Amino acid sequence: MARHILVTGGAGFIGSHLIDKLLSMGDTVSVLDNFNDYYSPEKKRHNIQAHLKHPQYRIVEGDIRDDASLDAVFNHGTFDGIVHLAAMAGVRPSLTQAAYYMDVNLNGTQKLLDRIAKHCPKARLAFGSSSSVYGGRSGESFKETDRVDQPFSPYAASKAAGELICYSAHHTSNLQVVCLRFFTVFGPRQRPDLAIHKFCKLISSGQPIEVYGDGTTKRDYTFVGDIVDGILSALTYDTPGYDIINLGRSEPVVLMDMIRCLEKHIGKSAEIVHMPMQMGDVPFTYASIEKARKVLNYEPKVSFDEGIKRFVDWHKSLTPAAQAVELRA
Repeated sequence: MARHILVTGGAGFIGSHLIDKLLSMGDTVSVLDNFNDYYSPEKKRHNIQAHLKHPQYRIVEGDIRDDASLDAVFNHGTFDGIVHLAAMAGVRPSLTQAAYYMDVNLNGTQKLLDRIAKHCPKARLAFGSSSSVYGGRSGESFKETDRVDQPFSPYAASKAAGELICYSAHHTSNLQVVCLRFFTVFGPRQRPDLAIHKFCKLISSGQPIEVYGDGTTKRDYTFVGDIVDGILSALTYDTPGYDIINLGRSEPVVLMDMIRCLEKHIGKSAEIVHMPMQMGDVPFTYASIEKARKVLNYEPKVSFDEGIKRFVDWHKSLTPAAQAVELRA
């Protein structure tokens, strides 16, 4: 049965991949995105070029905090599901723009929750959270039951607080909410500020890359297609009403191994400049995905090596126009 799904931030990296899948499944999709300049709005417009031609796709260009934009979205009809991905992203920029991050990520989320409670209280909300909520950890895998009260950055704090206001909305309005903690998502269309994309562009063009720390940090890199599968399952599984679920690959990769994998698929060696560890960065991420396997039937399908190959192939295949956007990003 076809559904009507709202995706906030639907012109971005994860959102545009999710919409590819929703439209292919026959769903109707509404999008709210403000095309902010955190990275090139041109890249986001390129992400949705095919969507704009689809009869079951509608986009409102506006801010999640703006009442008129929310009116334009919710006056279009009720929704069966909402995937909330709109947010100010990035750990390092949040260190100098903390108030802005809190305004967008918390005030914007609360405004969305208020609209859902008013217009479509029976809809399922999937809230895009982050592995950054776990703070500085090492060793064992991160479980949903672990404490998340020591965030390393304003961005991480905003995501942890976002989970709390989602719980409050569930408690006061009985909204169905599942918070999905994404672990370092990568793949075609990845944000240009993230390491894999940034390193690929620099290595390909023969420029040096900056490695913060000694190269031994680890990340649980997760291919975007696997994340999309997890989001889709989260919209339909038998939820307890409010839930938190990790979406990762559960196989952390050392930073220097990530660089070597990029070198292999690009066919060039990296010139590395070592830099001090950055404030806000965590040394290690490692998702426990036992809960996701159990309740979502989630099983990552794309290995890290295969995911890097797909990303590099996509990067090499960019059209001249897209390459020009890439250079300006």
